[in-house]
Amino acid sequence: MATRTYSVPDISCDHCKSAIEEEVGALDDVATVLVNIEARTVTVDGEANDEAIHAAIEEAGYEVAAG
Repeated sequence: MATRTYSVPDISCDHCKSAIEEEVGALDDVATVLVNIEARTVTVDGEANDEAIHAAIEEAGYEVAAG
């Protein structure tokens, strides 16, 4: 299982956290999702690919920072 962390600069509140965790958590091959509001990061454990995770974060209304 891989652990990856994504920077999502627009995370600012519990609503953001809930929306992202719901969308990313619904993906197949995602074991856990942890959104850190203060660090503005999303940490994902699982085998889902980066494209699927980025798409789920975008579906929640947020963008993953480049880099």
